[in-house]
Amino acid sequence: MKGLLTSLITVLTFTGLQAQSLPTAPKLVVGLTIDQLRTDYLEAFSSLYGERGFKRLWKEGRVFHNAEYTFSGVDRASAMAAIYSGSTPSVNGIISNRWMDVATLRPVNSTDDAAFMGYYTDQTCAPTKLLTSTIADELKIATQGKGIVYAIAPFCDAAIFAAGHAGNGAFWINPTTGKWSGTTYYGEFPWWASQYNDRQAIDSRISSVTWEPVFPRGMYTFLPDWRDVVFKYKFDDDRNNKFRRFITSPFVNDEVNALAEEAIGKGSVGMDDITDLLALTYYAGNYAHKSVQECAMEIQDTYVRLDRSIANLLDLLDKKVGLQNVLIFVTSTGYTDSESTDSGLYKIPTGEFHLNRCTALLNMFLMATYGEGKYVEAYHDQQIYLNHKLLEQKQLNLTEVQEKSADFLMQFSGVNEAYSAHRLLLGSWTPEIYRIRNGYHRKRSGDLVIDVLPGWTIVSENGNENKVVRHSYIPAPLIFMGHSVKPAIIQTPVTIDHIAPTLAHFMRIRAPNASSSAPITDLR
Repeated sequence: MKGLLTSLITVLTFTGLQAQSLPTAPKLVVGLTIDQLRTDYLEAFSSLYGERGFKRLWKEGRVFHNAEYTFSGVDRASAMAAIYSGSTPSVNGIISNRWMDVATLRPVNSTDDAAFMGYYTDQTCAPTKLLTSTIADELKIATQGKGIVYAIAPFCDAAIFAAGHAGNGAFWINPTTGKWSGTTYYGEFPWWASQYNDRQAIDSRISSVTWEPVFPRGMYTFLPDWRDVVFKYKFDDDRNNKFRRFITSPFVNDEVNALAEEAIGKGSVGMDDITDLLALTYYAGNYAHKSVQECAMEIQDTYVRLDRSIANLLDLLDKKVGLQNVLIFVTSTGYTDSESTDSGLYKIPTGEFHLNRCTALLNMFLMATYGEGKYVEAYHDQQIYLNHKLLEQKQLNLTEVQEKSADFLMQFSGVNEAYSAHRLLLGSWTPEIYRIRNGYHRKRSGDLVIDVLPGWTIVSENGNENKVVRHSYIPAPLIFMGHSVKPAIIQTPVTIDHIAPTLAHFMRIRAPNASSSAPITDLR
């Protein structure tokens, strides 16, 4: 009887499993990453939105209010690599948009690769510095190359890291010419993108584009504004920077939508039962990288226009593919442009930190300790690179030199903490060290990482913009919508590294090879 009962239970169990047919994979996955999108701004300006954009996402999507990055020093390049690989810079190697190349002692861009030429650009770009696979790569492998993958963004790094190593194409706007650009890494430039460039690219229309507020000035009351008159920009007035300024305006999001429509209509994206991936990037940051204090009205109008761009995108996807066949995720790059220096009027503690002076004094200290030599080989972005060959010649212990250097740096005004590579890689665990460690790559980051006090200005000695340090938490959303996703609003924080495995779960493919987080499986 006992054996018979066990057999019956087994049969019933398997019968039940067979009766539950597995849900089909979506025809199209659309990733919409909005550069510098903030949940607090998104909610604060909600009275200015229509019903078909953000409000539709909130009604029909699974909304996570707080999507957190698990590493420090987030910028656009490291964020995009993290989203699509499901890993941190410590593994995927994209520690920032630019870092110091130890071999040449020169800063390099995260997408630089001289082996590949550009289309409609003199940039030589490829994803070869990304050390792990992405969800795009895994989709191409799972479909034996049949799944179509395109990435469209205002910026080169955003497009390339979303397209991954195996994508069909990555497209970004050339900041000099206004044409949609690409790289020979992905093969031939698609005919439909060339056709769009020749007939409809923004360079042929920018002279007629003027940015003024959508609503009267009295409706933009959510951020303090020092101006009495509304803004009005004609991008063509600044002939040397017109496209760079355009790329930092909300109008660029409509250009992303326009090329996305070409990819769907003429590039056959989402047109068969094999899952395709369309990775899009919008811009929601400050106009021309000004501070919020300088462009409060602009940032509010940006969100108004962003709402309309999202509405147009959802309508496009519904019309061309059907939202029931599309899985959409929307998230942010999780950082914002640097703020302006706080006014001394309010007596907030501040100061200036000069990395070049700091490294010069460190080298003098090491010479006094260990003898003549150039111990500091290079410095970049709050990181210091020691001269390993000199240390080997002098038979000095690298760990000891790193620790002594860190102790010396702690004496500088404005330094909150100095971390040695040895401490980050092998030292005791703390929540702060965990975040810095996740953003640190042992072959690309420096021997020393300096954490500057909040409120202090990091002065750039090479002519770039100075950076004001803020450690404030920036709330960023994560929204899933379409393809049987059940609406809900979740206040519990979720981390960005869950996106890639969740997409893999929906597409029924492997997660990227460095993605160790579990998928979010209760979306349906």
